[in-house]
Amino acid sequence: MTQQRAGSSEDRRFPARVYRAGSEPDARFSLANERTYLAWIRTALALVAGGVALKALDLGIHPGFRLAASVVLLVAGIAAPLQAWFGWARVERALRRGEPLPSSLLALPIGVAVVVVGLLVLVGILVA
Repeated sequence: MTQQRAGSSEDRRFPARVYRAGSEPDARFSLANERTYLAWIRTALALVAGGVALKALDLGIHPGFRLAASVVLLVAGIAAPLQAWFGWARVERALRRGEPLPSSLLALPIGVAVVVVGLLVLVGILVA
C-alpha cells in the first residue's frame, strides 16, 4: 500500500480544492475539525426539531409569536449545515497551509436567532 502525498495528482479525496491546498496536517487537528463539523450538524438537527415541535405542540403561546419563533428556528437550522460545511473547509485549508484558523461565519447570527426565539416565546407566553 503506497501512501499518497497531499496535493498529489493521485489524491482523490473530496473536495479537491481543500485537499490539494498545502500539506497534510496532524491528523488530530483534522479529526477535531471533523468533530466540530458534526457538532454543527447536531445543532442544525436540534434547531429544526425545536422549530417543528414549537409549531406542532399546543404550548399556550400566542399563535403569531409561536409561528414566528418556529420560523426563526427553522431558518437557523437550515443555516447551520452551511456553517458546518464552509467552516470545515475553511479550517481544513488553514490547517493545511499553516495559517491562523478563521472565525466562524454564522455562529453570531445563529446565536442571535436563538435569543430572538427566546424573546418571541417569552412575549408569546405573556400575551397569551
